[in-house]
Amino acid sequence: MKHSCIRILCGLLLAAPAWPALAGSSPALAAALESAWQRALAASEASGRSRIAEARLAATASPWAAPPSIDISQRENRLLRDTGQRETEVGVSWPLWLPGQRDARQRAARGEVDLASASAEQLRLGLAGELRELAWAAAALRAVRDESRLQADSLDGLAADVARRVDAGELAHADLLAARAEAELARADAIEAAQQLRAVESRWQVLTGDLPLPDGADEQPGAATDIERHPELTAAQAALELARRRLDAVKLDRRAPPELTVRYRHDEPGAGMPAQDSIGLGVRIPLGTADRNLERDATALVELDRAQVQLDRTRERLRADVALAEQALNTAHAALEAGRLRAALLVERAALLDRAFRAGESGLPELLRVRAAAAQAQQGVRRQLAMLGLARARLNQSIGLLP
Repeated sequence: MKHSCIRILCGLLLAAPAWPALAGSSPALAAALESAWQRALAASEASGRSRIAEARLAATASPWAAPPSIDISQRENRLLRDTGQRETEVGVSWPLWLPGQRDARQRAARGEVDLASASAEQLRLGLAGELRELAWAAAALRAVRDESRLQADSLDGLAADVARRVDAGELAHADLLAARAEAELARADAIEAAQQLRAVESRWQVLTGDLPLPDGADEQPGAATDIERHPELTAAQAALELARRRLDAVKLDRRAPPELTVRYRHDEPGAGMPAQDSIGLGVRIPLGTADRNLERDATALVELDRAQVQLDRTRERLRADVALAEQALNTAHAALEAGRLRAALLVERAALLDRAFRAGESGLPELLRVRAAAAQAQQGVRRQLAMLGLARARLNQSIGLLP
């Protein structure tokens, strides 16, 4: 019976597919990302920044550079000679846009809206990366747990066979103790993997709520895409464009806005003379000074330089990340094939030694050593399958593809 099981495992190792893959992205991971995004603090912060940017854009649509103001004054001589003389004046002032100033501020405000949107996509991608890592860490731990349980069951069966041979006087009691110790070691490995898996599941539930970890979250590597469309690079480009627009706005905002004022004046001369009304127009033109603009110009230029450097460094890093992820994927493929071949050879060797042990031609210590090596190789194949899936997910992450 044990010999047949080993042969079956050997055949499965040679014939097993790389991983049960889904074309395109993983629906389970996409649903988890949506749930995690709804719960994330970053999503709330991104929504707040977007609302602030939209409010600033709406403010630039006003026909006035600043809110209008009302000025009311009254003058009389009641405390002096009290001749009934009184003057009342009401004025309304409207700050006016300088030529091109409103358009420049509108462009800057639209740049803030674009940056808020790009930053939100960048945060979503970062959250997707964390979920991908957790999903594939869980897959690897499940592989270790399941293989360890299978090995423990197999060793329990071997220990039972050894116990019968000990009773028959064919083997020493020390052999029975060694077989049982190997079974307990495999069971301890399964318990440790299960504990680590629970920790990963706990972190997953904190992020996604009540969604369970998917049994398989495989993704096929995305098609080659332009790195310029990566959310992180898009955000850096939006920051650079915003810095340029702010600099343009500063250049057109060399002084405070002029004010147009309309005044209504009511005069009561007193001494029986008739009252007189008048309307006046006035323009207030502030004068700009170099001292006022030096700091604003320097700040805008520094922001522009910093955004340009950030864009260049981000582009270089993302290209390096993509190249590294592609290399890691190729390495994972090669390691999986090598691990499969090694596991198949060790399983076949274990089958031969198992037959020799049953025929009394080999000792138990050698059989236990070979079976342990075969079990480790089988675990390695399962872990390597998970690493291959993780390599695919990391490649998608590096090129900026969401699940």
